[in-house]
Amino acid sequence: MNQAFLTGLNGVQLHEFGIDNISNNLANINTIGYRASTVEFATLFEKVMVQGESKSPMENTVGIGGRIQANTMDRSRGTLMLTDSSTDLAIDGDGWFGVKHKSGEVLYTRAGNFTFDAERSLVAYDGMYVLGTIGNNIQNGVLTQVLSEVPLAASNAQQTLNFPRDLVYPVEPTTEVSFSGNLGISDEPLAMNATVISDDPEYERKDLRLLFQKSAQQPEEGINWDITAELLSQDGSVVLETQSGIARFNSSGGLISYELPDFENGGAPLLIDLGSGFEGITSVDSRPSTSSSQANGLEHGDLIGYNVGLDGNIEASFSNGRSSAVGRIAVYHFINDQGLDSVSSTHFRESANSGDAYFYQDGSGQYTLGAYLQTHRLESSNVRYDVGMTDLIIMQRAYMANAKSITTADELIQKALQM
Repeated sequence: MNQAFLTGLNGVQLHEFGIDNISNNLANINTIGYRASTVEFATLFEKVMVQGESKSPMENTVGIGGRIQANTMDRSRGTLMLTDSSTDLAIDGDGWFGVKHKSGEVLYTRAGNFTFDAERSLVAYDGMYVLGTIGNNIQNGVLTQVLSEVPLAASNAQQTLNFPRDLVYPVEPTTEVSFSGNLGISDEPLAMNATVISDDPEYERKDLRLLFQKSAQQPEEGINWDITAELLSQDGSVVLETQSGIARFNSSGGLISYELPDFENGGAPLLIDLGSGFEGITSVDSRPSTSSSQANGLEHGDLIGYNVGLDGNIEASFSNGRSSAVGRIAVYHFINDQGLDSVSSTHFRESANSGDAYFYQDGSGQYTLGAYLQTHRLESSNVRYDVGMTDLIIMQRAYMANAKSITTADELIQKALQM
């Protein structure tokens, strides 16, 4: 009877813990990145009722209670919810985001509801800093190098991700301009224009104008054209530089040769290409006068925003249509995720059971995420309401059964004392 009393008390305590665990899961059903936990029970040693061989159809042993074997983590992925924030991320696969507390401790989470704080650091909803690799291609608010991706550093070399609010894509000055078209053979002068990009802070966009006019002295065969080249401000009000040259054409109108000095475009040489033969500038009577130009170079771009790719690369997009990777978000892995110690409803820390955090590597030895990141998505709790309510009913019934066994044992003890 004493054993029945103690066994029932043990069962009440165990199932009370189970009810608390399930209730905590259900309470966090709307918590982003929450991982449900499941209580596992184990039976204590059983007590042998009859020593030696027993031929009784009844069991020869009786249980004396149970114990908590483990409180395991449910690793199944929660539903991915669509959001309107580009900094909301969800891990599609295995892995954990790394976040750094202000105390310096590194924790791990599946909650990807990130944002930028006042200092332009990428932080989690609770203010912890998101860890990753910085591209080191930003200096004084200017992009110094265009990167297609940022190589992921080692797991123990990750740092907080901080990006400027204002970022400029630098000017790529024009170094070559090519002209094409037909001058004809009339005496009328013809002008050709091209837009030139310069790193001159006063005149970023310039106008290159070529004025073709028949030379006063012509060869016996073919045609010569004098060239006056002017580099002007974009509105044409200021002449910045002038050069003179000549173009020689054969009797068929094909370009034989031309002489035209290069311009200095903001300290960089500017090459003017008129082509050769019938590729480029021609002087053919049977064709109408035409002109076109093509120049390289790119004007500066102002930052539009930051975007995160599937591979975790953080890209800065600019108003000139260009983009560059400036950082990369890290995704950590563990040999035993079940060994992580729970710190809060969504945060865990590594332990001796989980092993140290590590990164996957590809065939070339480069670190990889080992998963994909979904932008504008958040992973919801992986708690299933229907399963949780069913388990809660089972736990409550078991709790009541154990409580009843205590009452019954107490009644038996009372009767025994009365006898």
